[in-house]
Amino acid sequence: MTGSYDSSTNLVYWGTGNPSPDWNGDVRKGDNLYTSSVVALDADTGKLKWHFQFTPHDVHDWDAAQTPVLVDADFRGRRRRLMFWANRNAFYYVLDRETGEFLLGKPFIKQTWAEGLNARGRPIPRPNTAPSRQGTLIYPGVQGGTNWYPPSYSPITGLFYFPVWDYASLYYTGDAPYVAGNRFLGSVPVGVPNEPGRGMVKALDPLSGETKWEFPLLSTPQSGILSTAGNIVFGGNNEGQFFALDARTGRELWHGNTGGVIAAGPVTYVAGGRQMVTIAAGNSLFTFALR
Repeated sequence: MTGSYDSSTNLVYWGTGNPSPDWNGDVRKGDNLYTSSVVALDADTGKLKWHFQFTPHDVHDWDAAQTPVLVDADFRGRRRRLMFWANRNAFYYVLDRETGEFLLGKPFIKQTWAEGLNARGRPIPRPNTAPSRQGTLIYPGVQGGTNWYPPSYSPITGLFYFPVWDYASLYYTGDAPYVAGNRFLGSVPVGVPNEPGRGMVKALDPLSGETKWEFPLLSTPQSGILSTAGNIVFGGNNEGQFFALDARTGRELWHGNTGGVIAAGPVTYVAGGRQMVTIAAGNSLFTFALR
């Protein structure tokens, strides 16, 4: 999990992990405070300033593993310091990063576990969506609607870009005896046979949660996203293709095959007067120069 620092508030923002055992909530009643949340800490003292819990009493392993994206923008007629967050639970959020106030929440991909969010951003769970001994089919699957893969925001297009998983899992629960030194899970979810799901890069209007475009992928992605001042969005896929998209439309401009799974975030920099883009794929690093 990667945090963000804001010099204007002197706060550090960090996502937190899910409670344990992951898929047996019977032995940990209540909200399980501060899990599956974002916390804002005073950078000098570490004192908690505020927290926002995306998934209270998380029983699906949807930890808040995403990178907080910090943007100053006009929101509903007022200039605010905002935080954009596409969460593993399939909801996209806008928070006031000074106070932790919930401002907006909207699903960004299919989800079947919640009726929606209340006025404070708390999920309204649907009945019979907890893991069960016979298995409960839920969207999104155990990897979530997105995961730890870095998103990106472009101040030029005003869009928020991130990798998305559209798939389901069968969530099981079981007895969860605690053994020191062992993983404390309470069963294991499984994929749905013959339903691998689909992956994509998605561009949202971050102030409304409206989808602007989607770029389909052959499988569910593990690559982070990079957007540049040249209106290019870079990403990769499990098949080894490193691609460049038009940041405004999602149209593919170029791709190259690296021969290895891309499960990293691209980086860009200037060397020798030229802009470079580097990506890790498999056990190799690839660097490309922009023309």
